[in-house]
Amino acid sequence: MSAKQATAIRVFETDRVIVTRWVFRPGEATGFHTHRYDYVVVPISSGLLRIVEADGTAKEAQLHAGEPYSRKAGVAHDVVNENSFEFTFVEIELK
Repeated sequence: MSAKQATAIRVFETDRVIVTRWVFRPGEATGFHTHRYDYVVVPISSGLLRIVEADGTAKEAQLHAGEPYSRKAGVAHDVVNENSFEFTFVEIELK
């Protein structure tokens, strides 16, 4: 069973960056995807997300508002809101 799709709002783009705000209602997910670019995520909310890898294994990620993290291009996963509340983060892709 697939989760409902989270809302992705592209808020800014230049020839060097793409900035997207992701809004997840409880149980919503990004859908499986592969990152084309290196990226930085800045959580707006604090909470627990479930990360599902390409091979189907899942892990939990505890995110804290205002504490960014970064990953390299090529990461492939689905991200699911495990919270009972709306969760939001900003993703900054580096072209």
